[in-house]
Amino acid sequence: MKTKQISFEEALSELEEIADKLERGQLTLEESIKAYERGMELKNTCSDRLKEAEGKIEFLSKAPNGQIVKENAKKTKKEEKYEAEEEDLF
Repeated sequence: MKTKQISFEEALSELEEIADKLERGQLTLEESIKAYERGMELKNTCSDRLKEAEGKIEFLSKAPNGQIVKENAKKTKKEEKYEAEEEDLF
């Protein structure tokens, strides 16, 4: 099932509902499997939206020479790799 274009907030809300149902044991085994698969799609959607937002965020910082410099808040490849490894632990 492909995730249609939904907002971060909608995806997060649906993900929370799925987690609640799974935690309460309200679903059959088949429903639980489908809910888990949908939850993973939603998790990926949320992660993608956050990465897009990070790429757009800029901040001002002061360079050593005192000049104000615009910088991207996007993470380096090394930071992304570390987070991916850390995420795999859970």
